[in-house]
Amino acid sequence: VQVVESGGGWVQPGGSLRLSCVVYDSGSIFAISTMGWYRQAPGNLREVVAHMGRSGLSYVDDVKGRFTISRDNAKNTLYLQMDHLKPEDTAVYYCNKVIGKYDWGQGTQVTVHS
Repeated sequence: VQVVESGGGWVQPGGSLRLSCVVYDSGSIFAISTMGWYRQAPGNLREVVAHMGRSGLSYVDDVKGRFTISRDNAKNTLYLQMDHLKPEDTAVYYCNKVIGKYDWGQGTQVTVHS
């Protein structure tokens, strides 16, 4: 299974980015799995920022009202719309299952800086 994140980049504070994550999984595991977006800033541990599954979706307090997670199971793709970005959102962003992880992808760098 290969996980490929994309969509990161440099943006000024207040800007927006949309991240995508494609999971190359020959089975139907993606569709039935709770999937999450994670981020890791320099010197910090990797943390979950949002997840989405059959039971619903959830966000950490820091991104509530600014980030929106969504998915297209037909395309094995997870999305993260990020609005009103702040410098503290700067990190490498990853996606993965919440339980029973795939091998981690390379992530996509998000830099928020004026």
